[in-house]
Amino acid sequence: MSDGPVAKSIIQSLTTTFPNASIRLEDQSHLHAGHAGARPGGETHFGLTAISPAFDGRSRIDRHRLINAALKDQLASRVHALAIVALTLEEAKARGL
Repeated sequence: MSDGPVAKSIIQSLTTTFPNASIRLEDQSHLHAGHAGARPGGETHFGLTAISPAFDGRSRIDRHRLINAALKDQLASRVHALAIVALTLEEAKARGL
């Protein structure tokens, strides 16, 4: 789990938008050192797993749109890349999460 200021901002926005969600956020910036968007100090590239009943009946792209809307400020400023896995409760159970 990431605990820097950008990560905290992301988690706060997601838990506000999806109050019953399980959120796992990983700072993957170290994997992108020297690539576009990478900055010293990290917190530019993240991997997100979100499990929420809000995703029930929604397509994968609609789930991503919901998450991107919740994180519009972070994505417009500091975050260069966000890899998203957005699951319903049933999908998470089937994956053993």
